[in-house]
Amino acid sequence: MSSKVVKFNNKDCPEFYRELNRRVNKYFNENKISRHANARMVIKTIFMVSLYFVPLVLMLTGVAQTAWPILGLWVLMGFGMSGIGLSIMHDANHGSYSSNTTVNNILGFILNFVGGYHVNWKIQHNVLHHSFTNINEYDDDISKGVMRFSPDQPNKPRYKNQAYYALALYSIMNLYWITVKDFQQVKRYSEQGLMEAQGLTYRSALMRIIFHKTWYAVLTLVLPSLLFPQLMAWHLLGFLIMQLISGLILALIFQPAHVVEEADFYTVDENQSVENSWAVLQLRTTTNFAHKSKGFSWFIGGLNYQIEHHLFPTICHVHYRNLSPIVKQTAEEYNLPYYEQETFYGALKSHFSLLHKLGRGIHPQDLKEQKTQEPVLA
Repeated sequence: MSSKVVKFNNKDCPEFYRELNRRVNKYFNENKISRHANARMVIKTIFMVSLYFVPLVLMLTGVAQTAWPILGLWVLMGFGMSGIGLSIMHDANHGSYSSNTTVNNILGFILNFVGGYHVNWKIQHNVLHHSFTNINEYDDDISKGVMRFSPDQPNKPRYKNQAYYALALYSIMNLYWITVKDFQQVKRYSEQGLMEAQGLTYRSALMRIIFHKTWYAVLTLVLPSLLFPQLMAWHLLGFLIMQLISGLILALIFQPAHVVEEADFYTVDENQSVENSWAVLQLRTTTNFAHKSKGFSWFIGGLNYQIEHHLFPTICHVHYRNLSPIVKQTAEEYNLPYYEQETFYGALKSHFSLLHKLGRGIHPQDLKEQKTQEPVLA
């Protein structure tokens, strides 16, 4: 990625985002509510954090000392880890959980308790993904290398069957994250000057990562094995199951929001520019799904409302459902897209269909244009 900043086309429908902001501000003012967390969000926070830490405490105190209860507690921790990642630390590290920076920092730091490093996450997600969504070589979420997530990335033979082995790679995503990814990222971000922007040198950030990874390993792997050596094999298996569950959940929630057939993909021109404004780019690269599934939306932190999240990342996700009609209506009034899938299954189908096309060298944009040009038969 170049060190230059991407230039967005500020002349591309600027009135849309101005009007949308006016309407969203009106919604909060008229209803006299905060943009941040409410009581329901606090209850969810307690639940998700407990879902991860209570099973851990039960194992460390010896309440569970046989195979199936131990594995069951690790499974619960897998869902708790996902809930923390999707609902709690995500909002906190966006600064949307609370107007109090200290509260956001404390809750955002929980990411280190599930094996990540919060500073790297902020750079990858807040800086690179939200700023440059689906822009090749800028959006770190699609620049993985192991799979082809953009039609602008070179096609290679190993991608041919990526739609079939994607689930296996998604399931080990967390294991890769806690063992390798953070170390790769801190080096790359330091070289790009992104770590310095966070007030850290490469050495200081690396030492912090090593420190956090060490105590995370001690807490989740070493302690259970030392306290109950006869159960070590079951704890190791449980730890692996927890990581696989969480990795699969996280990937299958985030990927259908952007890496889908409906979304557009971008590259910068010779002037480091893109054709759209930032707000219009968010609409063209982002997709909502399963808007009728309230329970599902609750568990995944409202991230089925990805359009609202990308346009207003500093607003807590508990408000996205009510903001969605406002965003959709405003987009339609300005003849802008508002992509959405009725069901989660539909979103997954679109994602894996795109993976298949990208792996086979089919350009999805060509198919999209061809579809719009096809005559309608009476």
